[in-house]
Formats: sequence, structure tokens, C-alpha cells
Amino acid sequence: MIFPATFFIIVGVAMIGQWTFSLATRQVPELNTELLKIIFHLFAELSTAIILIISGIAIIGKSLYGYPLSVLGAGMLIYTVINSSGYFAHKRQWGLVAMFTILFILTLVSVTQLFNHFFDLISIG
Repeated sequence: MIFPATFFIIVGVAMIGQWTFSLATRQVPELNTELLKIIFHLFAELSTAIILIISGIAIIGKSLYGYPLSVLGAGMLIYTVINSSGYFAHKRQWGLVAMFTILFILTLVSVTQLFNHFFDLISIG
């Protein structure tokens, strides 16, 4: 299960890094125009990132809670990439929409691999 775990860790770290960079360089205009909305959005994004990182580490460590936590994180990530795609489509930033589409597909691939592995485990045990 190295792909889903690695993918989730990389995406989680990238999300934190991207937001840290955007906030540090004052590239989040919503802080001045829609403060409450962006605070809730940042909380959702940070929660997603943390759950992805923890679930990826848990899967690598073969922890039982890694699988259900990774499904939760994947669901949160799917929401995030769809929401972000809409934001950037509105701004006509098609390269970012394409990037989020790729992340969506890779998330579905990861969930499929996790489910296949999980069902293999329970049919053996």
C-alpha cells in the first residue's frame, strides 16, 4: 500500500506548504474580503492535510486505523479538490483546474487500492 500512503503524505505536506507560502506572501486576498469564510476554509484544508499525513503514516506502519482514517482523508481531499477546481475555474486558471483534476483521479486510484487491499485482508483473516 505504498502508493496511497505516500500519495496522502505528499499531498498533506504540500497542502500545508502551499497555504504557509500563500499566507506568508500575502497571496490570500480573502483575508481582507471574506475573513470568516477563509478561516473556515483554512480549517478544512488543514484538517484534511493532517488526516492525510496521519493516515499515510498509519498505513506505512500497518496500523489498523490507517485504512478507515485514509478513507476519511480521501473523502475530505475529494471535496477539497472539487471545491478548489471551482474556485480556480471561476478565475479561469485552467492549469490549476487540470492539476486538481489529476489529484482527484489519483485520489480515486488510491481509494481503489486501499479497498482492494482491505478486502483481501478480511477475506484471508
